[in-house]
Amino acid sequence: MTAIRDPAAFDTLVGTPSEVRSRLDKFKAEQVIVLPVERADAQHAGLLAQMLASVIPFIETVLREQNEQTLKALISAVVPKAPPTPAVLREAAMLARSRTAVLEGADWLTAAKVAELAGLSATNPSTQPNKWKRERRIFAIHHNGVDYFPGYGLDPDADWRPRKALKSILDVLGDEKDGWGLAYWFLSANSFLGGRRPQDVLATQPTQVIAAASDEMQGVVHA
Repeated sequence: MTAIRDPAAFDTLVGTPSEVRSRLDKFKAEQVIVLPVERADAQHAGLLAQMLASVIPFIETVLREQNEQTLKALISAVVPKAPPTPAVLREAAMLARSRTAVLEGADWLTAAKVAELAGLSATNPSTQPNKWKRERRIFAIHHNGVDYFPGYGLDPDADWRPRKALKSILDVLGDEKDGWGLAYWFLSANSFLGGRRPQDVLATQPTQVIAAASDEMQGVVHA
């Protein structure tokens, strides 16, 4: 239980404004509370000050307990109800490693950077890259609140527009993989491509990558 402060710890000054002002310098308090009282004599004002001094400790206690309850509620909302199981921890570690590999395995460009490379409008640079994404002409990974587009999906010989074969690949893979899943597929060694990674041969052997995507989906269907 929270201890209640002794009312004696609160000093009060009662008097006219000029009397109180002249005596304030003797106090070392960081803050003072002023309560003007109209049409009250010194005795009435003194009784009111005593009453406030006795009530303030209880008010402080209530406020402190409310803050403690709020803090406990916030902690309860953030902390898991039970410790994570080893399986969950292993899955989280695997996901972290795979995403780190994706981020480090290619050049990832923001919509603004794509627009800059492609010479698109600087007024709203994300408009065209996002339109390409909606049309399945390219994909993006969402990381820390930002969409990043794969550099290997852009063709420098076509003014940094999406590679034509990429749409066919994304159409074949459909909704089976999200952005991260697609990025991991392009990053991974592919047996259909002789152990090569799709992202490495997309520019030179796009037809083979399309076939690898079809093979991937046939495996999903048979599974």
